[in-house]
Amino acid sequence: MIVVCGEALVDIVPNLDDPTRYLASPGGSPANTAIAAARLGSSVSLMARLSRDRLGRLLRAHLAANGVDLSAAVTAAEPSSAALVDLREDGGAGYRFLVDGTADWQWTDDELRGVPEAATVLHAGSLGLALPPGGAAIERLLSSARERCTISLDPNVRPELVPDLDDLRTTMERCVAIADVVKASADDLACLYPGRQPVESATAWSAAGPALVVMTDGARGAVGLTPQGVRASVGSVAAVVVDTIGAGDTFAGAVLDWLARAGRLGGRLAPPSEDEVADLLRFASACAAITCSRPGADPPWRAELVATGTS
Repeated sequence: MIVVCGEALVDIVPNLDDPTRYLASPGGSPANTAIAAARLGSSVSLMARLSRDRLGRLLRAHLAANGVDLSAAVTAAEPSSAALVDLREDGGAGYRFLVDGTADWQWTDDELRGVPEAATVLHAGSLGLALPPGGAAIERLLSSARERCTISLDPNVRPELVPDLDDLRTTMERCVAIADVVKASADDLACLYPGRQPVESATAWSAAGPALVVMTDGARGAVGLTPQGVRASVGSVAAVVVDTIGAGDTFAGAVLDWLARAGRLGGRLAPPSEDEVADLLRFASACAAITCSRPGADPPWRAELVATGTS
């Protein structure tokens, strides 16, 4: 089972058919990653704090309808988090987050003791790992689960919400050191290490402990690195971009699904070969391209990939 830990929030997105209105769309990087892997056919559980409010009920229904197990989710008294999305002409997205006192960041160690026994990988990152008070509890969870599960990390940096970038960089470096798989965007790395080429930062992370570091770079494609010196890259998959919401999360979910199907998850990950890394990158890039071709965080189903000969 793929277990994802982190936020599930609601994106308030422009209605492309009526610019005077907005739509409430389920989102949140970890939740999107969980749905992406579940739609590809993996067994997935999400550890999230889901509010009792109307938006929380919307999130719970959406996750369950997409086959995500919620037995390890917490029913929270706090309100749901939300993100107001601004779409640029090129399909890129900007976010203004409404997170003060909301459910996603209030994790305690006791709430995080319920990692499903069937877990082969534990994936975390994004705001859940970055924001207090719950971020420190998630970091402790990753450390304690390391010998039992493969550890996967997606920083998904949101600098507008992080009061101290130096603290975030230190947190991410600690987590990278215990992770087996790290997926980061070039924007994440440029934010954490200004003045340095993102691929240089990805290479440094690759030498710090993970068996696989993947850096995505939008239309420029993706690169995969291992500490043994393997470096594989693929170009982006051609797509008519409607928006990029959830594309990186889909990529992360596809990486986990590929590793699960290859029988590589569970305990410490052995570094993949160059051919394996290239195959994984091609698969995840194809999945992300489909997400970019339609509005919102709407990852592909396995049947769509079968129809295109990708899976």
